[in-house]
Amino acid sequence: MKEIIANRAKVIDASGIRKVFALGAELKDPVNFSIGQPDFDVADALKEEAIKAIKTGQNKYSQTGGDAVLLEKIAGQVKDEFGWANPAVLVTSGVSGGLLLAFMAIVNPGDEVIMPDPYFVMYKHLVNMLGGKCVFISSYPDFELPVEKIAESITDKTKLILLNSPCNPTGKVYSEQQIKGLAEIVKAKDVVILTDEIYEKFCYDGRCTSIAGYCDNVLLLRGFSKPYAMTGWRLGFAAANESLRDVIEQMTKIQQYTFVCAPTPFQKAAIAAMDYDVSDYVDAYRKKRDLIYEGLKDKFELVKPGGGFNALVKAPGGLGTEFVERAIKNNVLIIPGNVFSEEDTHFRISYATSDEKIQQGVEILRKLAK
Repeated sequence: MKEIIANRAKVIDASGIRKVFALGAELKDPVNFSIGQPDFDVADALKEEAIKAIKTGQNKYSQTGGDAVLLEKIAGQVKDEFGWANPAVLVTSGVSGGLLLAFMAIVNPGDEVIMPDPYFVMYKHLVNMLGGKCVFISSYPDFELPVEKIAESITDKTKLILLNSPCNPTGKVYSEQQIKGLAEIVKAKDVVILTDEIYEKFCYDGRCTSIAGYCDNVLLLRGFSKPYAMTGWRLGFAAANESLRDVIEQMTKIQQYTFVCAPTPFQKAAIAAMDYDVSDYVDAYRKKRDLIYEGLKDKFELVKPGGGFNALVKAPGGLGTEFVERAIKNNVLIIPGNVFSEEDTHFRISYATSDEKIQQGVEILRKLAK
């Protein structure tokens, strides 16, 4: 039979996170540190907004770019936060959908995309699928933003720089000084930067600095999945200043032929979500962060996460995959670091679970560290 599968499908592998998540179904009451899904549910008030939208017939396609009221609300927020006079905005099917649209609109075969290593799992595979070239810039061992290394890696083929703060998988929140330094480089080199800020509300030791406040060549991606527990509702947004308006327009055009639009009734709920206070959730996750860090810091090498739901921990013995196998045999689901990195030296913990499970998992991991 003639070859059926396209080459672009062959350059990506099934998500290591999903593989471990599937393993969890075979274990009896495991400690699940594998997937970054909030352990709280969508707030009742926001559920009611979605239910109301469904019951009143808001179940058809929205405009491709998104519900007009939601778009206006997003544009107003972005304008107030960054001073953009006339931001271009697009409602996406999650930040993941926004990433696909952005990469399809920007990356040509052979284009170089710079990303700090470790990186969010999708980045590498989307770039490879589109024929781009990943340029990995190591941020080990402290996971600080490698500003100078990024500057040295920019070439005539560089099309895009990826920024993710708070970072998945490390939990690192980049400093204002580092963000400003990268902004100066981006302006001098006239390169586009994509900032993935899905965890921007979950900052535990001060505010998260966005590069969108310091330069114009920024494509901003944010979402509703993490702060409002709407992971299954698939809602996010992309925004850009006037200089990148064409990128948003091209993403919107591609959305017409892919996602069509984000789910309409959930867009109605997102309008209310943008005014919903999530500070209690942030406080709860700061406590979870502390339980993980304080429980493991004397047995493992790890950088204290500044935000998000994740920590990247150095594996005793050197190989992350080997330690993960041991952990799973002891009923703890963690992800090998090489899912997010060109290195196999760490493992990722997602502490998006109950405090009791965190304490149970910490106890097991401490024993395994011996």
